[in-house]
Amino acid sequence: MRIYVDFDDCLCETARHLSALVNDLFNTDIPYEKMRNFDLKKTFSLMDDDYELMMIKAHSPESLLSLKETEGASITLNKWIDDGIAVSVITGRPYSAYEASRQWLDDHDLNRAELYCLNKYGRDSFIKGSDFNLEVDDFRKMTFDYAIEDSPSAFKFFSHLPHLKVMVFDRPWNTDCKFPEGDYMRCYDWDTIDKVIRGNRK
Repeated sequence: MRIYVDFDDCLCETARHLSALVNDLFNTDIPYEKMRNFDLKKTFSLMDDDYELMMIKAHSPESLLSLKETEGASITLNKWIDDGIAVSVITGRPYSAYEASRQWLDDHDLNRAELYCLNKYGRDSFIKGSDFNLEVDDFRKMTFDYAIEDSPSAFKFFSHLPHLKVMVFDRPWNTDCKFPEGDYMRCYDWDTIDKVIRGNRK
């Protein structure tokens, strides 16, 4: 069995961190609960220069390493790996964030999980010269049985996997989204995700 796991807001509480960061940088108070749009520029009502500054700060090693783990994430992934399940963490972060992202995983006892930076959103422009180590064409050659994802913008990348079961990690920006055709299920925590996957495996 192979499982795709998104990084931000599945493994860690990135949005909560960004809410505090934007408040510190621009004195703009947008609580996590009111982050109803996955487009961060719209969510925080930022002009181009401020958005670029926010994204650069957010992807600094200091910021990435400070992100709090989503409760139950590392325990669940390690149980899967112990059971012989292949776990791939596939993030939309640019490859310039790879080293800090890898360190975060290692620091949270996820050293056995693979990590890929996939060009999901074309966000590399805010860090000059940034690239990705996995392009969409490469990703489409990969196969998975399950995916854990929070971003509606990422669902389109699953079209080549008609039998994929997608566990949508509940977040404010996906509360009202309409799921594509296929096997999509909203999940509220890692315990639920683990029970569903283990139950289907029996």
